[in-house]
Amino acid sequence: MQVQADSKPYDDINITPMLDLAYVLLLIFIIMTTATVQGMKVNLPKASAAPSLAQQTTKAITVAGDGKIFVDTVPVTLPELEQRLVQQRALTPDFPVVVRGDSQTQYQNVIDVLDLLGRLDIKQVGLATKPLVK
Repeated sequence: MQVQADSKPYDDINITPMLDLAYVLLLIFIIMTTATVQGMKVNLPKASAAPSLAQQTTKAITVAGDGKIFVDTVPVTLPELEQRLVQQRALTPDFPVVVRGDSQTQYQNVIDVLDLLGRLDIKQVGLATKPLVK
């Protein structure tokens, strides 16, 4: 039996499937990170155009229309919110907080959050609103 002269072993590896997989994973990563940055969607009340505390915020507390409370898109209860704020205050004593209350929520839900911020002696508190459209 004789070996043919033109048959040779493969010298290179086909990396096209590996690159396809890398591009798909990159695309999934980009989509997932931009989806989580959006935050919770609430219907904010309107106010005048004044300087906002939201540009320097480290914590955003959202009170949704149904009364649910979110800290940076993570749903929490009032005791869990207190625990998270105490932990944040231990790290950064004077951090700002922005409260975003849906215009359709019960007034008491927002007051409960503001009362908690007062008990924890958090001084930099802002209320998020939409700019007034004329």
